[in-house]
Formats: sequence, C-alpha cells, structure tokens
Amino acid sequence: MSLWKAILLGLIQGITEFLPVSSSGHLAIFQYIFKVNTDTGMLFEVMLHLGTLISVCIVFWKDIRKLFIEGIHLLGDVFANLKIKFKKSDEKYRRIVTNAYRKFVLLILATSVPTALIGLILNNVMEAATNSLLVPGICLIINAIILLVVGSLPGGKKKVKKTSYKEAAVIGVAQGLAVLPGISRSGSTISACLGLGFDRSFAVKYSFIASLPAIIGANLLELRHFGEAVSSGGEILYYVAGMIVAGIAGYICIRIMMRVVSEKKFSYFAYYCAIVGVISLIFHFFIIK
Repeated sequence: MSLWKAILLGLIQGITEFLPVSSSGHLAIFQYIFKVNTDTGMLFEVMLHLGTLISVCIVFWKDIRKLFIEGIHLLGDVFANLKIKFKKSDEKYRRIVTNAYRKFVLLILATSVPTALIGLILNNVMEAATNSLLVPGICLIINAIILLVVGSLPGGKKKVKKTSYKEAAVIGVAQGLAVLPGISRSGSTISACLGLGFDRSFAVKYSFIASLPAIIGANLLELRHFGEAVSSGGEILYYVAGMIVAGIAGYICIRIMMRVVSEKKFSYFAYYCAIVGVISLIFHFFIIK
C-alpha cells in the first residue's frame, strides 16, 4: 500500500467515523475499488480507529478523565464489599453508585458487553463483506433510512440519572450491528439514544464515549498482526501516517456532528448514503465483474 492511499484512507476514516455515513462502508468501497491490500488482516483499519479514539479523548477529556477516576474508585469499592462478604465481617457494605459519573461507568459497561459479543460473532462476516460492494451498498441504504427516521425524532431530556442499564444494553446492540460495512456506528447509537428519549447533546456524548471500549477492544484483538506489519518494512509508517490524519479529521468532525444533532440536519447525510449505496449496487451488478 502506498503512502497516498494510507493518507486518503485516514482522511476517509476521520471524516466518516463521526459523521453518520459509516466509516467501515466507505473504507470497504475504497479498498475494493482501488484494490488496497494491507496483508495484515484488519490491523490498518484498527489503527485508523485508534486515531479517531484519540480525537474523542481530546474533545471529551474532562468527562473521560472523571469516568476513569470514578471507575477506579468504583472497582475499589466492589473489591472491598467482596472482602467484607467472604470474611463475614460486620463492616457495612460500601455504596457502589454514589454519583452520576459512577453510574455513567456502569452504563458504558452495559453498552460494551452486547457490542463485544456481536462484534465477535460478526467479525468473520465483516471481513467477508468487504470483498464486494454488495453488502456495503445494501447497508448504506439501510443507514439512510435510519437517518431519515432519526431526523423526525424529537429527542428528550433523559441523561445519566434517568437512563436504565437495559437501555444502555439496547444502545450496545445498535453499536454492535454497526460492524457491518455501511451501517454507521455514530448514526446507529445516536439513533438509539434519541429513540430512548435522551437529551440531544448527551446522546452525542454517550455515543462517542461508548465507542472507546469497542475501539480499544478491537485494537487489542488485532495486536497479533503488529509483528507482520513491522516486518513489512516501511508500510507500518504508512499505517501511522493514516492514523494521524484520521485523528485530525476526526476531531473536526466531532465538532461538526455535535452541531448536526442539535440542529436535526440528518436528512443531508441520509440522501448522501442512499446515493452512495445505490452507486455501489450499480457497480456490483452491472460494472465490476
């Protein structure tokens, strides 16, 4: 893979990861049309996601820092309660959820579990789906329909305190299904949030922060390919260049997406996805043989 292709793929990833148009769908289409082969499984795509993960951390740094600190304290209280239980001590159990950030941690955990399970189940399907334009084309059209529905949703006032763990799991299912190329992760999770009555600004924050465990998990899963990438020589440098470009573009697009959700401007992205999806199907059935 050449440097310019790595940079272009990084740009595509950064723009499409946070705009509701499906980064995986666009990457699949580009890689198929231009015959991009990284020879390291999904490692390159995962590194691009790592770049966008960094952009999420920068935008929501205060929240993520607080979530991390409260998560550590929460874990400490859980172990303390287990110690009391097994030692049969008279000491009182510690309360686990003492503030909104602790509940936020548990909500993200409830979202991450179904996402991980669906991701593992569909992993092989996803890799196979990128070998043609059929699945990305169909999924982009489905994504367009989802976005049109989202555009008509009023949203609500629900934030952390009024969100149930069952609702968090529903969002996790929506996020898990977004591994299919053409289904937008941000679009599907924000859609689920708004459908459940979330406040619009909180829906965006929840969607992007909930993506962090999934991206980290995918990176850990694909570390087995890192040695192959290093042994390929200069190609690993191309991967890093693509990752940096993805991070910069991602930061800009997060800011754009926060405004899009507040102003309910989903229809433009829906029409775009529908057009790209139809073009992909035309190429699949009539042009590319």
